Amino acid sequence: MLRHSLFAITTVLAAMLITATSAQAEEIDSPDRDLTGFEAADESQPLWEFGAGGGFVEVPNYPASSERNFVALAAPYLIYRGDVFRVGGGGGARAVVVEDRNLEIDISLGGAFSADSDENTAREGMPELDFLFEIGPQLVYRVKDFDFEGGGNGRLNLRMQARAVFSTDFDRIDDRGYVFEPELAYQQRGRLFENTGLNASLSLVFATEELHDYFYQVDEPFVTSQRGLYDASGGYLGAQLGVSFSFPIRENMRGFLGGSFRFHQGAANEDSPLFEDDITYSIGAGFVWRLYKSETNANW
Repeated sequence: MLRHSLFAITTVLAAMLITATSAQAEEIDSPDRDLTGFEAADESQPLWEFGAGGGFVEVPNYPASSERNFVALAAPYLIYRGDVFRVGGGGGARAVVVEDRNLEIDISLGGAFSADSDENTAREGMPELDFLFEIGPQLVYRVKDFDFEGGGNGRLNLRMQARAVFSTDFDRIDDRGYVFEPELAYQQRGRLFENTGLNASLSLVFATEELHDYFYQVDEPFVTSQRGLYDASGGYLGAQLGVSFSFPIRENMRGFLGGSFRFHQGAANEDSPLFEDDITYSIGAGFVWRLYKSETNANW
């Protein structure tokens, strides 16, 4: 019932806004605009673009896990930068509810890959961790823009995300509670080298008991000599520091390198037998190749 309500709210809010935004004549420089893509900060972006991309990412199986998940993929991509509905880019998929030069409020989506418990020694014999997806409101506030004397632009944003979390094995969907994630995100273009971009972010993650149960609880049927009974509780999940670097490979092709550290000291469930490492990391690399773009530009 909850997930149906959230999708209904998204649809209603977006529909209410279509009339208001369709008559909007002035261009908006969105606070959530990605400065590290193909266009420079002072260029208009195409309304849509289509291409292909690929890469890999290596991440912990779940927060504070010592076992890791390696994912490599290649796929087409589509970015659409409408006044209300926006797909792709740094903001994922979202429906914009309110936007002016310094503030955006939207309904957005997020997700995480599944993990295989059969290959995870800490969770061996326990149910697998399925694909996670999130939906909920997000506020993006432009804190400050920067123009550097040697060339280049920068932007500091504050993001406040509150999302409902669900897991799925693509046969059923289960409610996993809520997360709240405040984040400071900085991006710049052309400061280090011409046409290169840098993203850096620092975020704190808090979650309700349902999500902590999903990661850290050990019920009676799964108790072993090495894994004791444990009742998880909600609260602080951890902090994340991330950095990514983008650079041109050739015309209409960009490469990306990135990584992040997660710090779990002081998390609500440090005593769980499934809580293994205080500090974990993720790394990834990839590329995008833009094949087509619209002649019409977006309004932001």
